[in-house]
Amino acid sequence: MAVTIVDFDDLPAPVRAAIATETGPVLKTETVSAGLNSALSARAHTATGVVFLKGLRTDHRWVWTQQREADINPYVTPLAPRLLFHFVAEGWDVLGFEAIDGHHADYSPGSPDLPKVIEAMRRLGEIPCPDIELRQADQRLAGYVDNPAEAELFKGNALLHTDWNNHNVLITHDTARLVDWGWATRGAAWLDPAHWIIWLIAAGHTPADAESQAAALPTWDTAPPPAVDAFARASNSLWTEIAGNEPGRWSGRMMSASTQWLRHRMSESGSRRQNA
Repeated sequence: MAVTIVDFDDLPAPVRAAIATETGPVLKTETVSAGLNSALSARAHTATGVVFLKGLRTDHRWVWTQQREADINPYVTPLAPRLLFHFVAEGWDVLGFEAIDGHHADYSPGSPDLPKVIEAMRRLGEIPCPDIELRQADQRLAGYVDNPAEAELFKGNALLHTDWNNHNVLITHDTARLVDWGWATRGAAWLDPAHWIIWLIAAGHTPADAESQAAALPTWDTAPPPAVDAFARASNSLWTEIAGNEPGRWSGRMMSASTQWLRHRMSESGSRRQNA
């Protein structure tokens, strides 16, 4: 079920009224089109400030991600924007967050944003995984591994963000803030750097350089090479499925990046076997 972007003014009147009850009168709104997971994605300006609104219809198959974001927010603030309210009304599930003024992270080679992203990922790695309902990394990737036993390599008790689209990382001053926690996952600590590598390659890094960026994180040192190889294969299968027979610009770019990384891992794996 695709997400169709809805402007604030197109929401049912009772939903707009419920938002105003939380925020005060809404003076103007700006629809944010960068999001891929929300039907409602907007900045609402009020007399007292700006609130970021995020919402899905209650019959959407991803509506559970709204509750996931609400549940996890107390554990990941201030790395994430603070949740101000959450309600369900007239067939809509709506979250309201403090609005962050910043720009989407630039992942390109040499970008000054890269150290800030690494620091945010390091801080995330220090947050204990909360005892709440979360997706399990091994279960999420079980359908994409060559051998069912390989999914066991992704198990762990670390809190993971997993969706390192640069639009989910906002750079403000000298800090990176993480948004869109709906796909937060419990798994091996090295998986977030591994997810990030594919986005770095898509932004212009070579696979080797992308891995060197990930190597700045302590959690990357815990990654067994065979497990990383298995993740690269699973990720390539996942992105190939997302791209489908007629890849779009975005999905095709991610599929190409995951293929580049897989080829790099296969080459490195061959070298390791020869040197063993």
